[in-house]
Amino acid sequence: MKVLLDTNIIIHRETKDPTNKDIGKLFWWIDKLGYKKCIHQVTIDEISRNQNILARKAFLVKIESYHHLPTQAPFKPEIQIISEKYDVTENDVNDTILLNEVLSDRIDLLITEDMKIHTKASELGIDNKVFTIESFLERVTAENPELLDYKIPSTKKEYLGKINLEDEFFDSFKEDYIGFDKWFNRKADEIAYICSSDGKIFAYLYLKTEDETEPYSDINPPFTAKKRLKIGSFKAQLNGFKLGERFLKIIFDNALHFSVDEIYVTIFAKRVEQIRLINMLTEFGFRHHGTKDSSSGKEEVYVRDFSRRASLESPKTTYPFMSKHAHKFLVPIYPSYHTSLFPDSILRTESPLDFVENEPFRNAISKVYISRSVNRGLNIGDIIVFYRTGGYYKGVVTTLGIVEGIHTSIKDQQHFISLCRKRSVFSDDELKKQWEYAPPINRPFIVNFLYSYSFPKRINLERLIKLGVIQDVYSVPRGFEEISDDSFEKIIKETGSDETIAVG
Repeated sequence: MKVLLDTNIIIHRETKDPTNKDIGKLFWWIDKLGYKKCIHQVTIDEISRNQNILARKAFLVKIESYHHLPTQAPFKPEIQIISEKYDVTENDVNDTILLNEVLSDRIDLLITEDMKIHTKASELGIDNKVFTIESFLERVTAENPELLDYKIPSTKKEYLGKINLEDEFFDSFKEDYIGFDKWFNRKADEIAYICSSDGKIFAYLYLKTEDETEPYSDINPPFTAKKRLKIGSFKAQLNGFKLGERFLKIIFDNALHFSVDEIYVTIFAKRVEQIRLINMLTEFGFRHHGTKDSSSGKEEVYVRDFSRRASLESPKTTYPFMSKHAHKFLVPIYPSYHTSLFPDSILRTESPLDFVENEPFRNAISKVYISRSVNRGLNIGDIIVFYRTGGYYKGVVTTLGIVEGIHTSIKDQQHFISLCRKRSVFSDDELKKQWEYAPPINRPFIVNFLYSYSFPKRINLERLIKLGVIQDVYSVPRGFEEISDDSFEKIIKETGSDETIAVG
C-alpha cells in the first residue's frame, strides 16, 4: 500500500523540534501496517526552495527515508478541468499534481490537511482515497481494532489547579504563548474540560463568557458590543475517537446555556493541529474575522454568529439551531443503543461509568441512524425527535437531531459499511448483519444527522399519549413517523427545553 504525504505533513514531521503528537500517531499507524510512505517531486522541489540553507539541507537529508516517486503521471483530462477551475497559484497546481497520482492509480492513498485538495478530490470522485489525518486514523482504527492499546474515558470538568501543567500535552501552548504557565496558574480556581487516561491528557478546553463591556482594542477590525463566549484555549489530540467534535459540542452547549450572541477564538495557524482545528471550526460556521496583536505575535480571529437562525441547506453552519419550518419526525431507538449514541442524554437510572468514551460515535456530533422505515422522504434540515423505547412508563423522548443527509442508493455491503463506520453504534460485523438481515428489496437506508439537543426533562409514553403526540400504545413509532408542528411544540414545552433551539 503506497501512501502519498502532502508537503505540510512532511514539513511538520521532519521539523527540528517536532511537537505534534497527531502526526506521530499517523506515522505510528503507517509503520505498524507496513504501508510505504511516499513523497512527490513537487514536495522535494518546494523544500529545496527554503531560504534557510541549514534547514533545507537537514530536510533534504531526512526525506531520503521516504520513497520518492520517480516519475509524474500525465495529466488526465478531468484533472485538467479541475486545475483550470481551482488553480490560481503554483501551490494549487502542485496540489492538483498530487491528486493526479491518485486518479492515475499510481498511489493508493493521499493524506493532506488542505481542504481545497479535499474539495477537488470530491469533484473527481476520489474522496474515498484522500484523507485528513483524522479520517485516516478513523479508518485504520476501525479496520484494526486489535491494535488499539488504550481507551478514552469520559470528558469531565476539572479545576485548572488540579490539571498537570507539566504534561507534554501543554508543550505546544508553552511554545506558542509567552507566559502561558503564569496565565494557567492564575486561573487555578477556574474550571476547564479535560479528557485524560492513565495520567496522560488527550483533550483540554477552557471557555470564558464576556459581556458587552469587554474591551477588544487588540482585535482588528474591532468587535462591536455583544455578549460572547471565548474559546480561551482548546486542543484535542487525534486518535480516531473524534474528541474534537465532542469538545466542539461542549462549546455550543455552553453558548446556548449562556445565551451568547457570538463565539470566537484567537489562534495561530502555523501547526497542523491548529490548521485542523480551523478547518473543523469553519465547517461548523466559523468565519475569519481579522487578527489579534499579542506579545506572542499576530493571531488569527475566527467568529461564529450565534444569533437564533437556522439554515435548512447547511445545518452545520447554524448548529445547534433548527428550523420550525422543517418537517418533524419521531423515531425509535432501543435502550441498548440510546446512551452510547447520545452521551448527554443519559438517564438518571444509568451510571456514567457504564459509558466510557471509547467509541468514536459517542463523541461525534455528526452521527448515523440506520433504518428500514417505509417513510424515507426526509430532507436536509428536517428535525428528528428520538424516542427511547421502553413501554408505557419507561419509553421517553430524550433528544433532538437535525438531518444532514440521506443515503438511499447504496451500492453494496462495503459501501454501506463505509458510510456508517465510526458514526453508528454498530461494529463492522454488526453492520454486515444489518445489511443482510432482510431481502435485497428491503435493504436499510442511512440518515446522517447532527446530535443537537438533549431534553432537560423526559416525558414518557403515557404523557405523549395524553398530549396527543402518539395515539395509543400500539402507535409507537417503528420507523420515521412524521408529527405535526403542534405536537413538536408540545414536546418542547413539556420537556422544559430552550424554546429558541427551534427558530422561525
